[in-house]
Amino acid sequence: MSGTAEATTPALPGRTDVVIVGAGPTGLALAAHLASAGVAFLLLDRLPQGAGTSRAGVVHARTLETLEPVGATAPLVERGLRVTRFGVSRGRHRLATVAFDGLPTPYPYALMLPQHETEAVLRDRVRSLSGDRAPVRRPYTVTGLGQEPGGVTVTVDGPRGTQTVRAVHAVGADGMRSTVREAAGIGYRGGRYAQSFVLADVRMDWRPGREEVSMLFGPDGPALVAPLPGDVFRLVAAVPEAPGEPDAALVQRVLDERADGQGRVGELLWGSRFHAHHRIADRYRAGRIVLAGDAAHVHSPAGGQGMNIGIQDAGALGRALADILLRGADPDARLDAYERERRPAAERVIAFTDRLTRAVTARSLPVRAGRDVTLRLLGHIPAWRTRLAAELAGLHT
Repeated sequence: MSGTAEATTPALPGRTDVVIVGAGPTGLALAAHLASAGVAFLLLDRLPQGAGTSRAGVVHARTLETLEPVGATAPLVERGLRVTRFGVSRGRHRLATVAFDGLPTPYPYALMLPQHETEAVLRDRVRSLSGDRAPVRRPYTVTGLGQEPGGVTVTVDGPRGTQTVRAVHAVGADGMRSTVREAAGIGYRGGRYAQSFVLADVRMDWRPGREEVSMLFGPDGPALVAPLPGDVFRLVAAVPEAPGEPDAALVQRVLDERADGQGRVGELLWGSRFHAHHRIADRYRAGRIVLAGDAAHVHSPAGGQGMNIGIQDAGALGRALADILLRGADPDARLDAYERERRPAAERVIAFTDRLTRAVTARSLPVRAGRDVTLRLLGHIPAWRTRLAAELAGLHT
């Protein structure tokens, strides 16, 4: 460790109320709620800086409602692109159209915004609410986590070497491979989907336009095309044996196969490959250690629910911790109530996205034909369209 790094990096506080591990959307949202309530916290992340590219691209209505109390909703809406339709097609043949503009919410649309922009807004709110010019401490890796009467001890390695912080509670918001969850001895059951997926942000000519998110079915799987701010489109597609770094030619080939010539790629901005998992933690807490976001649950990207349900976890957990630390609520009872509220919401989303994923990735020709006929029929039923729109918007979670 260099002397310069030690001199320029302030030491971590020895004590705080809540240590949050992971400065993604969930951790940042929780920090904002705690700062708004006046709860002391320390937000740590192992990465030297936040990612400049990201997978999540939509902020749903329930999430915007959740972020109102911390003042993040207005700047998100200002930066994002409002989309009011979700279309499902096989090539150029429309199967169903789902509209968001009739939903009972102040935000009757899907707000399209790259995850790093959402994180930037949340980081600004944490900075403003806490008065901390550097609200995220980086890079700090958790190497030990212990519990004692009345609190937890978190050991981290960072720019100043090994340090120990004592807190009343520790929160794991550190993703699917959560160090906090593993240290707490909490199981994480589930599995991985067989399909590989490519994700790419491109500039292109897209005949359906920028007024809707389009789900397209093809023989090799689905492709989702969503507009983003700045004349960018995001493509997410199931691709057999997807390459680690997809190129513009692959994106064009996917569009040719599944959009029937409706898109012409001009520029690939970035791309990646991933596999989707469906997992949930056996429990959301072990004593004073609590989980939120992907550390507690992960599921298919179908419907764009992942980041959203994590931010919603943060809102519920922020209220619970404020009740404990500021209003004297019983910690065990209040954190058990948090789990009773949020774990069923995660189970519902996992079940919903699993059904959706299996339907859209079906390879059997008879199954695909039956799916398309069913969608075409259901698409004419207003109650079904409204129910699906509410599910996608998170209004049932």
